[in-house]
Amino acid sequence: MIVRIRFLPDDVTVDAEVGEALLDVADRAGVFIPTGCLMGSCHACTVELEDGEIIRACITAVPPYEELTINLFSDPTW
Repeated sequence: MIVRIRFLPDDVTVDAEVGEALLDVADRAGVFIPTGCLMGSCHACTVELEDGEIIRACITAVPPYEELTINLFSDPTW
């Protein structure tokens, strides 16, 4: 299943497969998501879904939605 993912505030849209690693999708789209530990505990890769749910991109796979909007945070410490 293909999911259309829109990254904000860059307004970049890319298609991805369900289950694909979110960091891989962002990288393929040219969208930078900072990382630290790559295990979810440092929260460097925190992003927000359109429904307000906060997730860590390094440990999240693309969910089975038709479309998904992801708001990127800008944390100057990362």
